[in-house]
Amino acid sequence: MGHIQIIEDRNAWGKIIEQFDEADFYHSYDYHLISRSEDEKPVLISYQEGDKVIALPLLIRDIEGTSLKDATSVYGYCGPIGKNIPQDFDNETFKKEINTFLKDNDIVSVFSRLHPFIPSQNSILKGIGDIVPHGHVVNIDLKKSLEAQKQQYNRRLRTYINKEVKEYDIISGSSNECVDIFINAYCQNMKRVNAKPHYFFKREYFYELLASPQINAELLMARHKQTGDLAGGAVFTKKNGFVQYHLSGVKEEYLELNPIKLIIDHIRIKSSNEGFSYLNLGGGLGGHDYDSLFYFKSGFSKEYRRFFSWQYIVNKKKYLKLVRQQKELHPRQPCYYTPYFPQYRCDLNKSNTGESENNCWENDK
Repeated sequence: MGHIQIIEDRNAWGKIIEQFDEADFYHSYDYHLISRSEDEKPVLISYQEGDKVIALPLLIRDIEGTSLKDATSVYGYCGPIGKNIPQDFDNETFKKEINTFLKDNDIVSVFSRLHPFIPSQNSILKGIGDIVPHGHVVNIDLKKSLEAQKQQYNRRLRTYINKEVKEYDIISGSSNECVDIFINAYCQNMKRVNAKPHYFFKREYFYELLASPQINAELLMARHKQTGDLAGGAVFTKKNGFVQYHLSGVKEEYLELNPIKLIIDHIRIKSSNEGFSYLNLGGGLGGHDYDSLFYFKSGFSKEYRRFFSWQYIVNKKKYLKLVRQQKELHPRQPCYYTPYFPQYRCDLNKSNTGESENNCWENDK
């Protein structure tokens, strides 16, 4: 008989996650803690049924103006992880247990971004809400030889990297000076592309991200050979065979010969030599395949993985009531006519000049 346990303690959370070979940094307590908003509480739902173990991390949040709650995932690729979960896993008991927890806690809906490299998620979640396809992510297969990896590069990318090798050195960004320069470059980039508020972080976020042993993040910086100027950098994480391209930023004056291409090439070689299996570059903005960001990433590899999200309406009656109330308050929101989930959080009046952006820019000189 299966049973669930709700974990909120850092050490207990960490011990459970350590059991899973397919866990990524997105599943860690530390990443949930630094990613959460003030009204969000990180929880780990731990399920055991014989030798089968499932862990599902979520952020539980209040629904404003009500006594109800919903659940979401951290930014990135999360979802459940499993141990000894076969492809034909009978998840009826898990489904019953998780539904009991969600209903007992007045959780109306659950949204989670899923991990493109963890196939057991489909077996765990089948029949529990919907698994919704989005765009693709770009993977560099680090198990192939370095030469075979580089053969995937398009000709334009090869040309740029050859130019950048002459212009930049790649160095570790472990010093506070490097971190502060990176933060400012990242924030400049987010403002330049008119990014949504959730892409803006407090200064502490970056320092906590880089300090956490659970996350295992590394900042690499490009130093201009002629001037010694730090042109920009990128943060990568490494866990259980996965290397994730997490954040990047470049000073405006270096965008033309963007050193991020050279930094990705550098981490590809370094991570291959360290024995990692996947370098996930992610996808386009909003999960789309047809924008400049996806085009940039697809220059490195033609191996694409489909990206899915899990969308589950736990209580349909309460969900529809919330949607109706939101539409009465904001009747002209265009996201009502898109696959936005959950619909009652559809409110595009929130501008990109709010608190999140100010937090990011508080360190800007």
